Parts: sequence; structure tokens; C-alpha cells
Amino acid sequence: MHMKHFLTAGCARQTSLTNFVLLIATLLVCAPALVFAQITPAKESLSDLYPGKAYSPYAQRSFPDRVFWGDTHLHTGLSMDAGLFGARLGLEDAYRFARGEEVMASSGQPARLGRPLDWLVIADHSDGMGFFNAMAAGQPDIIKYKQGKRWAAGLAKGGDASVAAALDLITTFSQGKINPDMMAEYSPGGKTYNSIWEKVVDAAERFNDPGKFTTIIGFEWTSLVAGNNLHRNVLFRDDADKAGQVVPFTTQAPVGSTDPLDLYQYLEDYEKKTGGKALALAHNGNLSNGIMFPVDKQYTGRKLDADYVEKRARWEWMYEITQIKGDGEAHPLL
Repeated sequence: MHMKHFLTAGCARQTSLTNFVLLIATLLVCAPALVFAQITPAKESLSDLYPGKAYSPYAQRSFPDRVFWGDTHLHTGLSMDAGLFGARLGLEDAYRFARGEEVMASSGQPARLGRPLDWLVIADHSDGMGFFNAMAAGQPDIIKYKQGKRWAAGLAKGGDASVAAALDLITTFSQGKINPDMMAEYSPGGKTYNSIWEKVVDAAERFNDPGKFTTIIGFEWTSLVAGNNLHRNVLFRDDADKAGQVVPFTTQAPVGSTDPLDLYQYLEDYEKKTGGKALALAHNGNLSNGIMFPVDKQYTGRKLDADYVEKRARWEWMYEITQIKGDGEAHPLL
């Protein structure tokens, strides 16, 4: 082919190719717009298209976006078991430690949290609150009794003797064989007990710092039936003006009871008397041999009825799942 004709033919083919490419590009750019223009429904029709609940489970809902860390179950030296096994610090040290301050631990070592807590419930055992401190100090009103003298002597010896004394005291308590006369001053109605509770309430008030560190007044109700755990932590959702009008509920006769229904009555009486609010947290059902969550009847033999179910749902709408004694998300048979 002549060079001139070759160039002319080549230019023609180049022009055709360019036009084709431009056409394809134009179609690619315009096609989506044309398609969407055809299938996008009007806003009015969208509102009627899905008249039911929104598909997204989080649509039209609001959720808290801040997590506050705390502890519902802290014991001080006021609790017998804590004191017996070496936790000798008191209310003020507990609060100072929780809010991030450095304290001297019972072991003699400095201790401090890596991150301060936002809130705290000091839930010392209501039975015998303050008894350990007095026994360890060898107070006459305790060591004049045979049991108190034996336990105090064991603690003073230390080592294995101290451990044996601690286990003996806990076993005696769980079997309901602790001398009631020895415990009178450390039970509701005793001047010593009432004074200790006043200090518990006062400490919570003094360390409460709204917006920075919240203290919640509470105690642990330690129902232990033949070694089976029915423990509950009680939280008063009020300040000292209301929580200070009562003293904790205990399990030891004659003023206390091991039946959760009696605890619920205590909570109801508290709200009626003060106009306040309270709740209970069951814990360590894994140590209850199934009686923490009965299926057909309570440990007392009473059949489960609407009254029991309604009261438990009202007062115990939360559960303490985990702690040092083990996790609680277990079937009642385990």
C-alpha cells in the first residue's frame, strides 16, 4: 500500500476507535445515574414500605456509652471471715484504696490500684460486724466466754493455730452454734453494733464525691444453711439520712433469719419506713448445692408460689456472677 493511503486509513481507524472509547465511557458514567433514577422510590413510599419495627436492633434506641467500674462486695476487718484470714484494714483505708490512693496493706507492703474505681460498696457481713476486731484485741466481753477465749488464743499464737481457730469459728457460725450471749453486743440492738453501723454509714458519706467517686451503703446478709450458701449483698440506694434509720438484717436468731423471704420483708419495711430504695444481689450459687435457685420448693420445704417469684423478681433483679470463690453461672445441680 502507498504510504499516503496507509496513513489515511490509519487515521480513519484511529478516529473510529477514539469515538468508540468515548461512547463506552459515556455509557459507563451515565448508566448508574439512569439506573438509580429509575429504581429509587420516593421518600413518601419508603415510609410505607416497612411499617413494622426497624430491622436494625439498635435503631431508634439509646444506650449508655460510659462504663463505670466498681465493686459490690468488699470486706474490711469488720467482717469475721476477712479479719480471720488477714484482712485487717478498716473503712477509711478501703475507700482510699478504691479511689486510687496508696495504702499500707495488711501484709505491710504498699499497695495501689492501677486504675481507681468509680464506685464502691463496702459490704461487711451483718452478723457479728466488728466482732473480730474486738476478739483479736482480747476484749473482756468476749474472752470471758469459752468460745471467745479459745479463738482469741489461737489467733494470738499465729500460724496453724490461727488457721485452726478461724476455721473453727466459721464452722461454729455456719452450724448456728455460736454463743448468742457472746454475740449480743455485736448484733442488732447492741450498743456496740449500732455504733459500728453508724461508723459504716458515716464513712460512706464522707468519702462520697459525686461525679468522681461514688460510695454505696450496704452490707452482706450471710445465710448459710447446713453449709449451703444463700448469701446476698444488700445495697441501699440512698444517703445516710435514710440508710442510717435502720441497722442491717442478720441471720442469727432471735432477731435474724436465714430465709430469703424474711430478707425481702426487711427490704420492704425499709422502703416503707424511709421512702428510700434498696436491692439485693445473690452470689455464689455455685456453693449452694442447688438451693440458691430452687425449682419446685425452697430449702424450708415451702413450695414455690407466685408470692416467692414476684418478691424475688422485685428485690433481686441482678446477680453477682463472679468473685474469688468461683463463678455463679452454673446449673443448680452443679
